[in-house]
Amino acid sequence: MSELDDMLRAAGAPTTTGNADAPTTAATPNAEESKASRKKEPKGAETDTPTKRPSPDKYLIALYVALCIVSVIELYSASSREVSSGNIFGPLLRHIMMLVLGIVICIGVSRVKLKYFVILTPWFVGLSILLMVYVMLNGQIINGARRSMSLLGIPIQPAEMLKMSAVLVIAYIMSRNQEPRGVTTKGVIWCCVFVSLFSLLLFSQGLTNTLLLMGISLSMMLIGGIQIKKFGLVLLFYGLVGGAALYQKMNTEAEDVESIMETGMDAQGNRTTMDRGGLWKKRLERWNNDTIPLYKQKITALNRQEMYAFMAQANGGVTGVLPGNSRETARLPLAFSDYIFSIVVEDLGLIGGLFLLFIYLSLLGRAGIIMGRCDRAFPSILVMGLAVMIVIQALFHMAINTGVFPVSGQPLPMISKGGTSMLITSLAFGVMISISRYASMTGRKKAAKSDSDLPDEINAVNPMQLKK
Repeated sequence: MSELDDMLRAAGAPTTTGNADAPTTAATPNAEESKASRKKEPKGAETDTPTKRPSPDKYLIALYVALCIVSVIELYSASSREVSSGNIFGPLLRHIMMLVLGIVICIGVSRVKLKYFVILTPWFVGLSILLMVYVMLNGQIINGARRSMSLLGIPIQPAEMLKMSAVLVIAYIMSRNQEPRGVTTKGVIWCCVFVSLFSLLLFSQGLTNTLLLMGISLSMMLIGGIQIKKFGLVLLFYGLVGGAALYQKMNTEAEDVESIMETGMDAQGNRTTMDRGGLWKKRLERWNNDTIPLYKQKITALNRQEMYAFMAQANGGVTGVLPGNSRETARLPLAFSDYIFSIVVEDLGLIGGLFLLFIYLSLLGRAGIIMGRCDRAFPSILVMGLAVMIVIQALFHMAINTGVFPVSGQPLPMISKGGTSMLITSLAFGVMISISRYASMTGRKKAAKSDSDLPDEINAVNPMQLKK
């Protein structure tokens, strides 16, 4: 029998005494065939499981959280002028409530897909213009100008909304008017038209917001790939129109500027607006005045903001006096808003000020990385435009506080007290995080390309995409 078994085994037939081994012998070729077939199948074809949900950019989230933490600490330190004897935590609690609302907005918007931003842009822009016109006619007077309105007890400053509206409009126009070698002339003209309209609305409130808007628009045009010749023409147009408007405004002397700055009222005791041209002229004269050293200048209603701001920064030194120990916050006007960077430097020193500057510049760098990963023009221009809007405003605030620029009111994004500024900055962060989730090729991973849902007219290829 053993010889017969050897002959059958050699022929590949089942043996007479080894039936238990038959299934194993028969199954081995099938297992090998199955393994080979799986190797030949493409990745992702063996299962019907859903693709992984796109993840947001963790660096953007970390930068937003860092700004929120600094905001809570420094707002408490800078609010001593608002603290009442009955409730010392009142200003901080109100600030935290607005901060929580901003966080909710950021999280909600970060989950909205890109195509809905295109749909909502006209509504947001229209609302911003309507609110701005209303404030110009019936707004509350703050520091000699109509700047805000109140809605459900929350102060609203449409100027902040208008700056974001400009970013949305320019991103839409630039992405719709792409051509192989840049941007069409029609697109450049429409950008200038909208920037001129928004600047006209902002000019009555202050020069700084107008300059910010122009700087943001110029940056976005460069990002959108505008040709150098056309960019030069835009610069010339801005210079002529802006220079003419500024010249006309500066040649009108404001009466009783110091009295209005001190009390907010005219000589008759009525709350009134101020001729901004005369105020700008006096501020520029003080800024250019190098004949009298700062420590010898008399503190008046016109210069006390910058004087106390300089004192706060000098008191901070390199390492600072630590939060809560500020000396100048009790007498520095608007320490919690327009001059909060001076309190940051007093509390945390030069090191803390440089660290905050690093956070803002890191936001700009991270937005640039996300921009390079987008394969469509609209999300790439939009994410960079929003980052530029936040960072330029922060740099303006720091430059004003340190005396590099003349005095002007400009909040520090996410740090200064102010409902509208904080909510708009949170909204901008939400949009940027959404772009990193749905429009960035890294954020999408295996998910379907959601930016293909964009309308055909703005589905142009990103002109600044990084080449691998």
